[in-house]
Amino acid sequence: MAAVMNNRKYTNQYASVHTESIVDEATPHALIQMLMGGFLMQINAAKGGITRGSFEEKSTHISRAISIVGGLIDGIDLERGGIIAENLTRLYEYINTKLFQASAENSIEILDEVGDLMRSVKEAWDAIPPEHR
Repeated sequence: MAAVMNNRKYTNQYASVHTESIVDEATPHALIQMLMGGFLMQINAAKGGITRGSFEEKSTHISRAISIVGGLIDGIDLERGGIIAENLTRLYEYINTKLFQASAENSIEILDEVGDLMRSVKEAWDAIPPEHR
């Protein structure tokens, strides 16, 4: 058992260093892509927690998703982004409101809704040509 725990510890350390390395080398555009992808993973994990009746797991993943949305909001430049930035901020605030509701109601449907919204934003973000990133 101790060997398994040590292996898991080293695996987690490697993953942490690997992730930090990726983040350090990523462009701002790629960081946003990673946040959006991470959000979608947290939503799927929260849905799994609800399905399994693990409400602690659900809460953990929804909290992480809320934190990610906070990071996305913090990254918006309202001065330079104009109406698009304002609308994106409102959308992210709506997503966070719905995440709190999904958590309170254990609603997979609401998680599907916010997942679809983020997926749409991510698809648009991914489609930005490299020369405009």
